[in-house]
Amino acid sequence: MGRCWFFGVLAVVGCACLVGNVVGYPREDLVEKLPGQPHVGFKQYAGYIDIDVKTGKSLFYYFVEAEHRPHKKALTLWLNGGPGCSSIGGGAFSELGPFYPSGDGRGLRINSRSWNKASNLLFVESPAGVGWSYSNTTSDYNAGDASTANDMLVFFLKWYKKFPSYKSRKLFLTGESYAGHYIPQLADAILNYNAKSTGFKFNIKGLAIGNPLLKLGSNDQARYEYYWSHGLISDELGLTIKKECKFDDNVSGGILNISISCVDAMSEASKSVGDYINEYDVILDVCYPAIAEQQLRLHKTITKISVGVDVCISREKDFYLNLPEVQKALHANRTNLPYKWSGCSDVLNYSHTDPSINIVPILKRIVQNHIPVWIFSGDQDAVVPLLGTRTLIRELAQELNFNITVPYGAWFHNGQVGGWAIEYGNILTFATVRGAGHMVPYAQPSRSLHLFSDFVLGRRLPNATRPSIDG
Repeated sequence: MGRCWFFGVLAVVGCACLVGNVVGYPREDLVEKLPGQPHVGFKQYAGYIDIDVKTGKSLFYYFVEAEHRPHKKALTLWLNGGPGCSSIGGGAFSELGPFYPSGDGRGLRINSRSWNKASNLLFVESPAGVGWSYSNTTSDYNAGDASTANDMLVFFLKWYKKFPSYKSRKLFLTGESYAGHYIPQLADAILNYNAKSTGFKFNIKGLAIGNPLLKLGSNDQARYEYYWSHGLISDELGLTIKKECKFDDNVSGGILNISISCVDAMSEASKSVGDYINEYDVILDVCYPAIAEQQLRLHKTITKISVGVDVCISREKDFYLNLPEVQKALHANRTNLPYKWSGCSDVLNYSHTDPSINIVPILKRIVQNHIPVWIFSGDQDAVVPLLGTRTLIRELAQELNFNITVPYGAWFHNGQVGGWAIEYGNILTFATVRGAGHMVPYAQPSRSLHLFSDFVLGRRLPNATRPSIDG
């Protein structure tokens, strides 16, 4: 990966962002109370960080203090993927933040398993064009992995000016899905910054990424293997794909041989699966959009629940975040954007080639810099299934000549199997989360909190049935 953009960051931001700070938090970004919010004892902040004043590029953030003793706890960044999907709508209000939207889309309910029980949480809508993040220059919406990492590095340096007490805190970088590109490349940019800086250095302590896209070809092959192994497609169709489609992560699109028979077979598989279930979580029921929208307009509570999960939460969240009073409380949409907030961007023009970038060599450099890396996978995800990810992590460990320090086996939460895990070289961990899909904290909030808590505390997942830390 090129480094020329990095030096621009140093020149533009440099140490000017890191000196002369006044202790304290930005009063203008304090969120007094969100509409319909239950009472809580922690503070919330939200607002904009101006990345490029000349072009008018600004990223929106939402920051939630830890529930208890925030001054003693680390800072954790969470990014959703896409590319182009919102970390506010995803992580913050559907997965691991302190609140979920209520069934009628006009209020909030407590997430009793929010990750702010273990850490201070920072959510950023990145890159510009996602959610309420914007630019006054249309060309800024032409983004890619390098520009996204560069902008996030600038974001952090400027965010620390607003929150100077966090400069020395432990920093953990987390996310899911296409954050398998975002997080490692941001970590790489941070490590490069630290190597060049003679002053401030980021106190980066670990990466944790759920169901990450790491190598496109390996992921695509695993997807169809998952379809077949879970009975979602027939033997005949699975064998046709195996025979006709030659997957290769070194080519654009991840498929070396795109024959007509391969395309037809993949299309048939996607139709067979996608018409009936949510392939991001194959055990959950689906939400029927027309019914959900009608209930929201009529102020009725949506009660579509599947195995304890509100499968219509995305509709409820979209409705809530588009309420004018909610945007006002969050100091969001300050330029009155000519489009509604949406979970995934319609204006972002993201690179079509960057998803083919092999992220594994970047993970290798991060681990070689003694930064712990945890990769976790919900075992019900057919889009980025654990089959391919587990293989990639094993191959990475072999390339690093790492021994197995914790053999593959079950880890436990509240006396039940939380998933399975393996550790290499005391620094590289792969773990599954049982019963979770692509968005692990959404389907398994309690198990995911346990995993995250052990990650930030530097503990291994328990291989015995002792009570969990939040049980």
